[in-house]
Amino acid sequence: MKRIVALLALLAVLTVTRTQAQSMGSDYRTAIGVKFWPGALTVKHFIRDDRALEGIFSFWNHGFRFTGLYEFHGDINSAPGLKWYAGPGAHFGVYNERWHRHGDHYYDDGDASFGVDGVLGLDYKFNGAPIAISLDVNPYIEFLNGAYVGAWGGLGFKFTF
Repeated sequence: MKRIVALLALLAVLTVTRTQAQSMGSDYRTAIGVKFWPGALTVKHFIRDDRALEGIFSFWNHGFRFTGLYEFHGDINSAPGLKWYAGPGAHFGVYNERWHRHGDHYYDDGDASFGVDGVLGLDYKFNGAPIAISLDVNPYIEFLNGAYVGAWGGLGFKFTF
């Protein structure tokens, strides 16, 4: 039993050391952070070296929205730490008050929001620090309460590990 505990402790130390070393370089595996425009919390996790899943929980004075994205990432050869990314996704949300969109269309309190999304952006991981920043645009098509095309996006600050 003591050997199993010692082996598990050694594996835990090696995993933490590898994760910390990886997040301090110009790449990372997972990141959590904030995004502005609108306010959002974000989590990104790489499932392969060039593919990531990102969850974005947006909130503003008219409701909230959860967006899930599948992102393709690529290096920009002349800029270490800088990557481009693009990909598809979907969103679901709820409005918390009467809100005027365009024309004569309104969302009432409790109306749902559902649609498909895309993302196109840049991600920069600071070498030697567990910090990354991103800038992107998120076009979307809303299906509930009448079809509508719009765009979000913003500046993100993330802690990497």
